[in-house]
Amino acid sequence: MHLRCAEMLDQGGAIDWDDFRFVLAIVRGGSVSAAARQLGVDHATVIRRVDRLEHTLSAKLFDRRKSGYLLTEAGQRVADSAETMESTIVASQEAVGGSRAHLTGTVRIGAPDGFGSHFLASRLVAFGERYPDLDLQLVATARLFSLSKREADIAISLTMPKEGRIVGRKLLDYSLGLYATAAYLSRAPRIKDRADLAAHRFVGYIEELLFTPELDYLPQVSPKISAKFRSANLIAQLNATISGFGVAVLPRFMASAHPELVPVLPDEVSIVRTFWMLMHADSKDLARIRAVADYIHETVERERALFNRA
Repeated sequence: MHLRCAEMLDQGGAIDWDDFRFVLAIVRGGSVSAAARQLGVDHATVIRRVDRLEHTLSAKLFDRRKSGYLLTEAGQRVADSAETMESTIVASQEAVGGSRAHLTGTVRIGAPDGFGSHFLASRLVAFGERYPDLDLQLVATARLFSLSKREADIAISLTMPKEGRIVGRKLLDYSLGLYATAAYLSRAPRIKDRADLAAHRFVGYIEELLFTPELDYLPQVSPKISAKFRSANLIAQLNATISGFGVAVLPRFMASAHPELVPVLPDEVSIVRTFWMLMHADSKDLARIRAVADYIHETVERERALFNRA
């Protein structure tokens, strides 16, 4: 796209770079009407600016259909260029004036259910208020996200991928331990050491549904225990434990929010895992994605003690 524009400029073509904003607004809004509202102009202005850019580039950017405007291959290249230009402008604003940029579009975050639902969801409120025109999507579920297939713009992962054009950034190490309610422990056999764990009911994952071996905690605790309540969802495991079903391995940043949960053998059983923040190399520098990634990192850093609290 950049080469095509450069060629046209060499031939005397006059490109109004502001027209690229109108293409990007249609892509993000899904319609001309939504783009007009976002940009504060009327419907006809959006159509006129896109038509002018198509004429200047000698390329059809959208297929006009009753269901909406669909990007053509050329339109996708223009939209990609518009994203890049937006990011450059935002970076310049921040470097020169230190101002907060006006960000639009959508950023999808994929995260494990515990981190996404229990920690991140409530903390994204402040970011949403800072950038009210930015749409945030949080997919909080226990699965792997394909950044190359654009299943997410940012993925929080327990491992670094070994291949692909993925850029990783370590968020932090976090601790997990054994927990149960005081009520359960009061009626169950006493736990003095790991050998006593075999007499207890455990809550854990469904082995064949584990999306990463990093979640297979129980064999690390003791080869003599197995879960009697299993779920692929960590929130379900937490709720079962709070209800008094038995003992579970839980992240301390989750368990510490529930005073009814009591640490079990905290000096003997301590598991450490790592959260990584992943982005695709092609999109990591886009202003909207970079802003969200920086906010997540800053938030985790500010509350680092929560992840290692006993």
